[in-house]
Amino acid sequence: MKHIPGRAVFLFLSAFVLLHGENFVYDFHISKQNAYEKEPLLLSIDLNQTNEDVVLFFHFGIEKNDAFLVEQIDSTQDNTLHHARIHYRYILYPLRTGDINVSFDLVERVTDEEKVAYSFSGDRDDFKKLETKDRKVDVSPIALHVNALPKSTQLVGDFKLSYDIKKHQAQSYEPIAMKIILEGEGYPPVLERLYPDGDDFTLFTQKPLVQKIPLKDHLKYRVTYIMALSHDKSFDLPPLQLHAFDPRLKKAYQLTIPKQHFDITPAEVKDLVDKTDNPQPLHFDFSWLGSLLGYIVVFFAGYMTAISLKWKRKVTAEKIDPLIGKVEACKDEKALMQLLMAVDSKRFEKAINALEKSLYGKGKTNFKQIKQEVLESMK
Repeated sequence: MKHIPGRAVFLFLSAFVLLHGENFVYDFHISKQNAYEKEPLLLSIDLNQTNEDVVLFFHFGIEKNDAFLVEQIDSTQDNTLHHARIHYRYILYPLRTGDINVSFDLVERVTDEEKVAYSFSGDRDDFKKLETKDRKVDVSPIALHVNALPKSTQLVGDFKLSYDIKKHQAQSYEPIAMKIILEGEGYPPVLERLYPDGDDFTLFTQKPLVQKIPLKDHLKYRVTYIMALSHDKSFDLPPLQLHAFDPRLKKAYQLTIPKQHFDITPAEVKDLVDKTDNPQPLHFDFSWLGSLLGYIVVFFAGYMTAISLKWKRKVTAEKIDPLIGKVEACKDEKALMQLLMAVDSKRFEKAINALEKSLYGKGKTNFKQIKQEVLESMK
C-alpha cells in the first residue's frame, strides 16, 4: 500500500463526504477540488433515509458565499413515507482565488404518521401545523483551492463563436445588422462590450440574450449579441479577438472574427441641395428597419422555440419544481395528504379536505383526479 500524505487525505475527504446519521445517510461530492477561478464544478447531494420506523423530512441548502456562484441543474425527490430520498445536482463556479469552503445547511425533521394525520384532522378552519422534532446536522464543509487564470482571460470554459453579418454594402448611414453567438460549457460568456467605440463607424448594441440549458452533469450557455453598424462612408470593422481559457485542458485559446470591410455609398451633394422652390415631400426609407426587425424576430422565434423545448424537457423529467416530484411519488391518498399537509400551503386545502374525507369519512374520491389537479395547479 502506498503512503498517502496527510494533505492528500484531507483533500480527498473534503471532496467526498459520505456519513451516516441516526436515521439517514448523506453523500456530498464535488467533481474537482483543485480548480481554476470560474471553472464549472459539479456538486452532487444525496440524502437517503435508513430508519424506516420514522417519517422523515429534510431541509437542505448551500450557505451563501460571495466566493462562489451556484446554479442548480437537477432535483429529484422521493418523499414516500419512511423512504425519503433526495438527489440534487449543482454547478458551482469559484469566483476568487485561494482557499475557500463550501458550507451546507442541513436539518433533519422527524415525525410519525399519527402526527401527520393529526396535523390536518378536523375541518379546514382547524388545520394544525405538522409537529416535528428538528435536528441541525453538522456537515463538514468542502474545501476548495482555487488557482488564478492567465492574464487577460475573458472567457472560462469550452466555447465556440459564430457570427452573421447581414450585408457588406449599404447606403450612407444605413444600419447594417450583425449577430455574434458564444455557445458552450463554462462560466456565463457575458461581456460588457465586444467592440470598443470608434471614430470610423457608429455601433448600436442591445443587452445580450442569455440562454441557459441544464443538462445531466453540466450547464450549457448560449449568449447572443445583436448589434448594428452605420457610417456615411466606407469603413473597416477591426478584428475581434477574445481570450479564453479551458480549465479541463489547462489551455488558453482565442475566438476571433477577422476584419470586415463595408462599402458605403455616400449621398451625392446634388441630392442634398434643393434645386427647386417646391421640393418633394420629406421621405424616409425605412426598408432597412424592416429588414433589421425581421432579422431580430427570426432570432427571437428561434430563441423562444429553444426555451419551449427546454421547458418541455424539464416538465417531462419533473425537475423544475421539487414539489412536482414529491406529488408524483405519492402512490395513495394517505401519502399525498401527508405531503400536502407537510408543505404547509393553504392553496392545497381543497385537495386535503377531499383526501381526508376519503380516508377518515364516508366520502368517495378519485385519487388520480385529485393528484392531477394538484399537479396542474403548480404549472
